[in-house]
Amino acid sequence: MTGVRDAVALDDPVGESLRGRHAHLARRHGTAAAYLPEVATFCALPAEAGATQWADLAALLGPGALADLFSSPATPPSDWEPVFVLEGRQMIWTGDGSPDPASAEPVSGIVELGAESVPDMLDLIERTRPGPFRPRTRELGTYLGIRDGGALVAMVGERLRPPGWTEVSAVCTAPEARGRGHAARLLQAVVARVVARGDRPFLHVAEANTGAIALYERLGFETRKAVTFRGFRTPGSATAAASAAL
Repeated sequence: MTGVRDAVALDDPVGESLRGRHAHLARRHGTAAAYLPEVATFCALPAEAGATQWADLAALLGPGALADLFSSPATPPSDWEPVFVLEGRQMIWTGDGSPDPASAEPVSGIVELGAESVPDMLDLIERTRPGPFRPRTRELGTYLGIRDGGALVAMVGERLRPPGWTEVSAVCTAPEARGRGHAARLLQAVVARVVARGDRPFLHVAEANTGAIALYERLGFETRKAVTFRGFRTPGSATAAASAAL
């Protein structure tokens, strides 16, 4: 299993994923890379990006588009409009707590969510707002859920896949189903699957989400580092660009 000492790939989890196991879900222009729009919002540039690299990303995304830099520390040129800043932390699973990594067997009541479940997944995301999720996000990895009377009430899945690591993501429970331990059970099941195939789990969480942080720590995750999630608007106007093309 990947050791904590090998966590350097987590310094650029989006770029490492797009260059590796998610290359088939990437779009590129020059030095810039991003996920296909229907898969994820994240894009990647070198940490020391210069004018050429930023121009590549602007050309890739188009004028007036969201450049979701995730946790990248790269600073864009002054004509890139800030859209959001969110303080958070990156956490890695130490293997010191539950769940038991030796078993990845199916757990009663937990189902794997396939393409037919996408409408239910999007509805749950809309009601719980755990983070970015698109119609094809489930293609990033395995997503597990719990249904109650046929309705999807909780979900956890896999997102970024840098070498040796798998990010646990989309941890969400419908308001009417909270307090039943669904999130913990799903987290344990996803972590067990990740560990069984030889990867180490990690995740990202907003610093203000103290309840989630406490749950993750209870299940064996520890903080690796603080991160800042940032998004910017590329220069220009999508409307103006469309008009100029007419």
